[in-house]
Amino acid sequence: MIVSNDLYLFKGLNEMLIALTEYAKTQNKSGDTLRRMAERGLLKTAQKIGRNWVVDSEEAYPVKKRDTKRTISVISMFSGCGGLDLGFLGDFDFLGKHYDRTDFEIIWANELNPAACETYRANIGDHIIEGDINDLMNSMPEYADVIIGGFPCQDISINGKMLGIKGRRSSLYTAIVEAVRRIQPKVFVAENVGSLLLKQNEVSLNKILEDFNSLGYNIQQEQELLYLASDYGVPQTRERVFIVGTRKDMPKFMPPKPVSGPPITAKEAIGDLETLDTNKEFSHIWSLANVSGEQGNRRLIADRPGYTIRAECHGNIQFHYALPRRISMREAARIQSFPDNFRFPSKLRETERQIGNAVPPVLAWHVAKAVESLIEGKSL
Repeated sequence: MIVSNDLYLFKGLNEMLIALTEYAKTQNKSGDTLRRMAERGLLKTAQKIGRNWVVDSEEAYPVKKRDTKRTISVISMFSGCGGLDLGFLGDFDFLGKHYDRTDFEIIWANELNPAACETYRANIGDHIIEGDINDLMNSMPEYADVIIGGFPCQDISINGKMLGIKGRRSSLYTAIVEAVRRIQPKVFVAENVGSLLLKQNEVSLNKILEDFNSLGYNIQQEQELLYLASDYGVPQTRERVFIVGTRKDMPKFMPPKPVSGPPITAKEAIGDLETLDTNKEFSHIWSLANVSGEQGNRRLIADRPGYTIRAECHGNIQFHYALPRRISMREAARIQSFPDNFRFPSKLRETERQIGNAVPPVLAWHVAKAVESLIEGKSL
């Protein structure tokens, strides 16, 4: 038997047992996921030696057979790199917690940005269609149970030009309105920035709600629209608006309850990456931009959730709480609650944009579970 600090090798007649953490790396899975599988007996050769799990290096990773297929069809609009869609699909790990698979199946998705489509295909699936939504409305399926979409927010964001829905990009919410009008899904979910609820956006908000209400769907009260990501297991003080509409023959939507316990801090989210060298494949690379203005001079606070990850910060992403550099793209993805096996094939600036534009998958998962419970008649 050969023992080292991070790897256990056991040589037998026809096997070589390695540390479970090493096996996890070869399968591109988290160590916590593999540990749970070992504890449940899903890894045939796994055994515990002292305090450590080991497994045969040649064991094939078990492919879990589904007893039933996904049963709730979804159309995804303005899909970006797939944060909202990943949350609706579930079956991912984040900071040692597993977010269960849902019953949603995304049957059609659309995004304009080619690089975001590449990321989506690498992580979610090949069903995404690249192009302008206005040119693709007629290619949508005739029916889906749910329509989801985070319509562009740059004209509404406090970091944008504050043009409201008169802006070219934020007026695209009307594409979701049109899709709902045509398809008549059981539920729709339209996501946008928290600043949509600000006084200066009151006219825009009222128009958006008026247009969605005109479809004959039940919409939540205004005080039920706002979600603080850190209340739902996301290590970030990000505020988002979710407008959820339910068809008249469906029950009223009940927003998910915040998770119990204190919010996840920046150090809890990214502390294990402090000693990791740059790694392009893992997106552990960072901007070298100098200090510039408020956003360019902001530094994370170790014992608090991270600040909102922006899309259009032009390299001026916040500084690390302890290191003399800005946070890496992987650290930004962690703060947005993306799992570590979610890959970003683009270069730094485009990856920064995709992460900043995304809906945090963990927050999206909580909303998705509430929608799933509504459709299936379950209680959370």
